Amino acid sequence: MKFINKYLRNLSPYKVASHKVWEVNAEARKEILKLDWNEASVPPSPKVKQALIELVNDEEIFYLYPSTYNLEIMELLSDYCQLPKENIQYFASSDSLHEYLIRTYVSPGDPILILGPTYDNFRLTCESQGGMVYFYEYNEDFTLNEEGLIQMIDEVTPSMIYLCNPNNPSGNLLSVSFIKQILDKYKDTVVLVDEAYYEFSKVTMAHYVLNYDNLFVSRTFSKAFALANFRAGYLLSNENNIQQVSKLRNAKNFTSFAQVAVLAALSDTQYMKKYVEEVLLARDYFKSELRQLAFVKTVFESHGNFLLIEFESFEVKMKVFNRLSANNIFVRNLTHSKHLLNCLRITIGTKEQMVKVVNVLNLELI
Repeated sequence: MKFINKYLRNLSPYKVASHKVWEVNAEARKEILKLDWNEASVPPSPKVKQALIELVNDEEIFYLYPSTYNLEIMELLSDYCQLPKENIQYFASSDSLHEYLIRTYVSPGDPILILGPTYDNFRLTCESQGGMVYFYEYNEDFTLNEEGLIQMIDEVTPSMIYLCNPNNPSGNLLSVSFIKQILDKYKDTVVLVDEAYYEFSKVTMAHYVLNYDNLFVSRTFSKAFALANFRAGYLLSNENNIQQVSKLRNAKNFTSFAQVAVLAALSDTQYMKKYVEEVLLARDYFKSELRQLAFVKTVFESHGNFLLIEFESFEVKMKVFNRLSANNIFVRNLTHSKHLLNCLRITIGTKEQMVKVVNVLNLELI
């Protein structure tokens, strides 16, 4: 149809994961193990539920717009990130944050360089706004030819570079020193470092926003803080950058329910840290078990709450995927890169949850 935005006419959609968890009632949902979207596999801090119960008793909360500047959130984020409030802005999800960045810093036709294969929704966001997306691919083992990436940046001269760190779906990490090298060499290029899995890697570029005008760091509350349904994320950057992006940001879109949930979660970071440590131990256990399976070719090292697993063939991968699905265990079937055709990505939950997955994998599959 001619009325459709021309950038959407041939756009490949972002492929979502299984929706079965929302097609059954609450009781049946308890039997499903959703390990396909890297959400937390447990509820958030009990303080979140308590705060929300108190919130719904405030009748005005239902018909008034939410607060457009929650100073308490800003102060808690400032303390958590160890940065001034002026270097922080919160958004209704990191996906929304990415959209605002594209609208602020990329004009139609501008080149955008993505280090991939990676989080594919960012590609969709860029293309829907008219950005010309170029990919530089990791090696098959997800090591990086750093000189090759630098050479492609020189060739493409992108307006923006997207680096997911740790990378999704592979879990590998770029070094801080290499990212600084890019920031130093390309001072007129926006460098977006997506730190959705920062709490699991404990590696961050956050403090460098005070030194680099072209550095943007995005984070989310959907993973370690277990608030995926509340759609909450935040941006760290130079004070002027925060002001520019905030010109477009619709402050009413961050609901009172999201604000209260974020406040409660940030007031109990010890709960989050305990969950993260549990996930890291479960990841080590699951990785060890996977490497004993004859039909598993490679288990990639990961610094996130997930593992990327390569199988001996596409047929074997699909047998594993279907067997897990038949047992109400949903994992991510990856198809958006040639490197991933024989791979599944599995979110790491608690040790008990991963034992359940191992028991299903140990059944006669092949």
